[in-house]
Amino acid sequence: MCGIYGAVSLTSAPLRHRDRLPAMAAALAHRGPDGDRVVGHERASLGARRLAIMDLTTGDQPFQSPEGSVWMVCNGEIYNAPALRREYAAAGYPFRSTGDIETIVPLYERFGPEGVGRLEGMFGLAIWDDRRRVLVLARDRAGEKPLFWTRIDGELRFASEIQALLTYPDQARRLDPGAAARYAALGYVPAPHTMFAGIYKLAPAHFLVASGAGVTIHPYWDAAAAAARPSRLESPAQLRDALCAAVERELMSDVPVGVFTSGGLDSSLLAAAAARVLAGEKIHTYAVKFVEPGYDESPFALAVTSHIRTTHHVVTADDPALERAFEVVTRSVAEPVGDPAILPTYLLAEAAREHVKVVLSGEGADELFGGYPTYLGHRATLQYLRLPRPVRRVLRRAVDAWPSSTGKVTLEFLLKQFVAAAELPSLERHLTWFGALGPDGDTVPEMACKVTPFPKADPLNRILWLDFLSYLPDNLLVKVDRGTMLASVEARAPYLDREVLELVLPAPSSLKVRGFTTKAILKEAARGLVPDQAIRRRKRGLSVPVARWLNTGLAALADRVLARPRLFPGAPTARLLAEHRALHRNNARKLWPLLMAELWAERWNVES
Repeated sequence: MCGIYGAVSLTSAPLRHRDRLPAMAAALAHRGPDGDRVVGHERASLGARRLAIMDLTTGDQPFQSPEGSVWMVCNGEIYNAPALRREYAAAGYPFRSTGDIETIVPLYERFGPEGVGRLEGMFGLAIWDDRRRVLVLARDRAGEKPLFWTRIDGELRFASEIQALLTYPDQARRLDPGAAARYAALGYVPAPHTMFAGIYKLAPAHFLVASGAGVTIHPYWDAAAAAARPSRLESPAQLRDALCAAVERELMSDVPVGVFTSGGLDSSLLAAAAARVLAGEKIHTYAVKFVEPGYDESPFALAVTSHIRTTHHVVTADDPALERAFEVVTRSVAEPVGDPAILPTYLLAEAAREHVKVVLSGEGADELFGGYPTYLGHRATLQYLRLPRPVRRVLRRAVDAWPSSTGKVTLEFLLKQFVAAAELPSLERHLTWFGALGPDGDTVPEMACKVTPFPKADPLNRILWLDFLSYLPDNLLVKVDRGTMLASVEARAPYLDREVLELVLPAPSSLKVRGFTTKAILKEAARGLVPDQAIRRRKRGLSVPVARWLNTGLAALADRVLARPRLFPGAPTARLLAEHRALHRNNARKLWPLLMAELWAERWNVES
């Protein structure tokens, strides 16, 4: 794991700001505190900040081919590296390391850019072919690892995080209005856009090829094609075996590994599987403890981890701790992260860094198996819409009149969300429930295009697939990657293992959401591994008491920033904040992303 960065000239001219490479490295120091190395010449340079996890003595990047014409850096882990190493060692390749990353070099030499399709793992990588003067960038299938790029006057620059690109004096800091509109609607920016005009993020499952002939981007794996295959998921036992195999692959490490756990199904299953794989070894588990009533799930995590017999750590997220995390995130991350769960994620990673460098996390389970209450909401609308229209109007007025609460996922909040969008078309309804301000005229068609290639016979699965393609990589995985890497910890998501993806994506939604039971087959697969109470628990998720916080500790900041927002001048933030303060409606989900974006623009001097 590391942070990667570099710049190449796509013409015969030398790099104009080669002296900026050390500044790029410094901007990524948190991603790789264990070392820094650069290879290059006047027309191309690649570098890596290292977080030493595999091959602690000989694994320093960049790697080069034996004759020195191919250079490669990679942020992530390659889980099928042992098989690749055996294949290329048998063919005579002279490996200089014993870890996983160097296997990418002979793979590229044999297959070219298309070789990335043979990689199993999470990665953002860059390969410079000095003989052909070609740069290749690639990103893993689900989007666990980030990769950003920009092209300026014949040079292409790339980095694991945007702030490394901002070290260049000729890099403009202009807002992309289209990206800002998407962010206001959704609470995140879908790939390939970023909030900076001219800076792009490579989409998951794609590779980029840049040369003097131009820049082209190609998919190497197709989620829609995977979803269209006949389902092979036949039993909970089959799913359990696939998940346990994924956990075993992702425990690959030369340093200790831990698990983030809430006491819920997803994380409990990972912890139990890890304990089974590492029988006799103590697994470190980490849970957050909130002092806010209704938010704290640490007792549930303690019960599960006591059953599994892990070494358990409880991390307190009181107001001072959350305020400190808020300061770190808003100061350090050069993109607005609209999910407030990045704050406790950072606190968990900070505590975990004392014992481990790698943690397993449950991202992806909800999107694959239908875990969100929103999916049940789509089922409930079928009954709701059968009611006469006058009855629905009365119900809506009654729900809207219900006094608001700042509690966590309250019945009042869910009902208000439900009646506000239940009568909309399914995609618009979903984006309203899941987004920030809600979809505008451009967002709905854009999201519809994402699922156009997918099978149309299973409407609920199409919503799950949309979340897998957008909400997961562009929001949840951003939160996890930035939150953990700020503390120099690597997070891995076994639910996003390729074999698991290709087993679950085509499975019918009836296996995932059965009646009003979410994650039905996953719950069956977990029986015997985790306690029944963890399987039966209602999903609550890692959330932060920002509803109260906006009215208390952050009230003055919210008043200053949201009274007249610079990035979103047409947004009704003043009205939303007034409603929130009067406890008429919990608008934290709408206000928080906008607050984070405005603070981001201030911190990074963004021109709107």
